Amino acid sequence: MAILYQDGNRLVRKQDGEKLWIEPWGKNALRVRATFMAEMPEETWALLGEASADVKIEINEDGSASVSNGNVTAMLSPGGALKFVKKNGDLVLEEQWYTRAPGGFSTVSSLEIKAREFRPILGGDYELNMRFEPQDEKIFGMGQYQDGCLDKKGCELELAHRNSQASVPFYLSTNGYGFLWNNPGIGHVTFAKNKTEWSLVSTKILDYWICVSDDPSEIMSAYADATGHSPMMPNYGMGFWQCKLRYRTQEELMAVAREHKRRGLPMDVIVSDFFHWPYQGDWRFDPLDYPDPDAMVKELKELGIELMVSIWPFVDVKSENYQEMKEKGYLIRVDRGVPYSADFCGNILCYDATNPEARDFVWSVAKKNYYDKGIKIFWLDEAEPEYKIYDFDLYRYHLGPNVQIGNLFPLMYARNFFEGMQAEGQQNPLNLLRCAWAGSQRYGALVWSGDIDTTFRTLREQFAAGLSMAMAGIPWWTTDIGGFHGGDQEDPDYRELLIRWFQFGAFCPVFRLHGNRLHGEPSTNESKADTGGPNEVWSYGEEAYEILKQYLFLREDMKPYIEKTMQDVHEEGAIVMSPLWYSFPTDKAAAENEDEYMFGKDVLVAPVMELGLRQRPVYLPEGETWIEASTGKEYQGGQTITADAPLSVIPVFVKKGADVSISIKA
Repeated sequence: MAILYQDGNRLVRKQDGEKLWIEPWGKNALRVRATFMAEMPEETWALLGEASADVKIEINEDGSASVSNGNVTAMLSPGGALKFVKKNGDLVLEEQWYTRAPGGFSTVSSLEIKAREFRPILGGDYELNMRFEPQDEKIFGMGQYQDGCLDKKGCELELAHRNSQASVPFYLSTNGYGFLWNNPGIGHVTFAKNKTEWSLVSTKILDYWICVSDDPSEIMSAYADATGHSPMMPNYGMGFWQCKLRYRTQEELMAVAREHKRRGLPMDVIVSDFFHWPYQGDWRFDPLDYPDPDAMVKELKELGIELMVSIWPFVDVKSENYQEMKEKGYLIRVDRGVPYSADFCGNILCYDATNPEARDFVWSVAKKNYYDKGIKIFWLDEAEPEYKIYDFDLYRYHLGPNVQIGNLFPLMYARNFFEGMQAEGQQNPLNLLRCAWAGSQRYGALVWSGDIDTTFRTLREQFAAGLSMAMAGIPWWTTDIGGFHGGDQEDPDYRELLIRWFQFGAFCPVFRLHGNRLHGEPSTNESKADTGGPNEVWSYGEEAYEILKQYLFLREDMKPYIEKTMQDVHEEGAIVMSPLWYSFPTDKAAAENEDEYMFGKDVLVAPVMELGLRQRPVYLPEGETWIEASTGKEYQGGQTITADAPLSVIPVFVKKGADVSISIKA
């Protein structure tokens, strides 16, 4: 018989070496942990401190028990199986046990497969498999994967980061629950027809959080309470951001900023991208290319533009900081083979963002060379971090082996600069990163979708990636408008792609033009990358320019609406862009839709993601009257219409009575 007892607000079960804890963790939510270690590990990982909750615990003589917190009840069988039900008794989620009794709630099997399976690693910790019974559900979230799938049901996902892939293991289910896999280890999850299975290569603990509500926005709010709210987005984050692969010199960058203002075009941020430095890890301007950064920042501020500079976490062996960082243990360690993590424009190692002393060192250098010059926004690139070889067992951090904690890196990288900026008195820091993990939003992380291709297929994949990031609790997201790898400014088909992507970008949380276009200048310095071709709004011909200009000013006109949306994100844990189901959870047709989204609470966007398309079907959710932004026509919800979409028009519809006015000219 297992040992069961109540410890404060926590139910504890012990049997055959396993310790199982179930406890309230915020509104309508429970945290579940299990381990075979001598003591339960104390790390909270993505979660913040335990929130107060009204918990009810029952322990029965037959060895069963239950823990209730608001809408959710965890029921524990005498054999140790768990299932979660709503207040009305409806099943939400159930562990999958294939064992002889005692075991699960209903299945008796000779397979002898436990739901919570800890497999000892020789001389080490445990390989973990956690299995749940399949549900008839759609799954939204899980971060950013380049698979084009908005509904992740039926998908198998790697729990690991790569360039353009961000594993953020939180999702919302159409069955009325949200689920966080609260473990930063490397592994996989499979949302299969016959089971849901979470697997880790190496860990000490099983740890997950579940929240139950029939209102998706209530779950998202509880998740933000549990993992942290985004700061309020600063005003400059809501307008237009301009960049290309890199502006090689200070004068080249300033010429673009001045030309924008000469033309009367809005611009809030301009970027000095990578290799403005002498060597990776110097974290300072190269005086040969940027001779007077102070004057550059001063003039940009007078123009109403913020300068964002690129920070890479890599340190070249030739860097002025390499030797000190190596000696003090501030760099990640390579367990086997060549002692470098990559060789891009030099032999480089990544700094260890999980080491607080390393974070202090990096911030001290960046503060001296950037922040003290008036630079208040950073592009924290390579945030996975990117490896030359994605063998995750090669690398080791201050907090442990990469296979156990590697997915924490982007969160700690964001934390590094966020806390440094806060310590200087800056309110609401915002920094751009190429990756995230659960909780990154609390450190002002704006995530973009990495080095992606320049095709309509890729645009469709970014549509799904952006919505999946939002549903994983990362509300600030953007993409390289036009894609990253290539793009011929003179190609009519590419110009059309850029226009359609620009229209989509105007209705993303951050509106940002970037890419490595053709016809650039090759680098003559082996320690520096090429510059990429022109990528300004006037670089794609007169027809494109006039259309792009319309959306620059449309974004400016939407700023009051965007600001109110960002207040909701900060205060309520709302998200900026969401699948239709999120706003209309009782509308079955909305749940099936996978090519439209809501921008804020009142604006429906139906992007054009196919070459040559000039009309498209648009489903308008029931219960609202919708106004078409390009025609002013009114439509009753609950129907599918055919919307015209000439090259200058992205179909957009606004709820009648909403406090936002959008006009798009055909």
